[in-house]
Amino acid sequence: MMRIACAGDNCIDYYDATGEAFPGGNPVNVAVYLRRLGADASYIGAVGDDAYGRLLRTALAEKGVDVSHLRSERGATALSHVSLVEGDRVFGDYEEGVMADFRLTAEELDFIAAHDLLVTGLWSHTEDHLPSLRARGIPVAFDGADRPFATAARKALPHVSVFFFSDDGSDDAVLQDRLRQLAAFGPALTVATRGSRGSMAWDGRRFYSAGIVPCRVVDTMGAGDSFIAGFLLSWLQGQPVDACLTAGARNAAVTIGYRGAW
Repeated sequence: MMRIACAGDNCIDYYDATGEAFPGGNPVNVAVYLRRLGADASYIGAVGDDAYGRLLRTALAEKGVDVSHLRSERGATALSHVSLVEGDRVFGDYEEGVMADFRLTAEELDFIAAHDLLVTGLWSHTEDHLPSLRARGIPVAFDGADRPFATAARKALPHVSVFFFSDDGSDDAVLQDRLRQLAAFGPALTVATRGSRGSMAWDGRRFYSAGIVPCRVVDTMGAGDSFIAGFLLSWLQGQPVDACLTAGARNAAVTIGYRGAW
């Protein structure tokens, strides 16, 4: 069984209109979706010593995610304010809480090095640790969200195997150029999710595209993270890029059919 480490940011997605609170955050979500697909996933991060921190830890454990390296720190768990507009999630204010000071320790790096892959992202505070992990032979997947050229992403790119980002608005030619630009920093694969327009990838030789899987949209929260989990598991299994794009779309279609990320 593949063993995948997901490290960095977590939060509680708080729906202001309803008062609902769901555990979330890119690495957290990817870990849960990988477990849903049958992989062995660990989450490394920090939550506060508050009710939301206990909620996140309990929810992850119930999903079968290894939380042996989830720290509890004095302070507040990160909170992301969310609203829904015709099924699309819209993020408001973000309160980073104890994650603002999160950095991986030497022991946590050793723990990650025992996995087949590290998944992390733009707000994870892990970019400075990626060179040492790659030097130890650990492939890295990084999510640049909608800011693929942000400072943290630029630091990460030379040490990443697969780089993901979201781009709902660019036409094909502009997006292809952006995929090439990002690949020039070092990743073997650059992958863009495009919302209802599907996805596109570049492997240094050719472009690949895939559409969405038609489904009823209830809440798009977690759609991109579901795509990442589906793509990466297929990639680790040696599937071709176009098959990985399709696997990502199928996994995303499951997630957007219910409220909250998971």
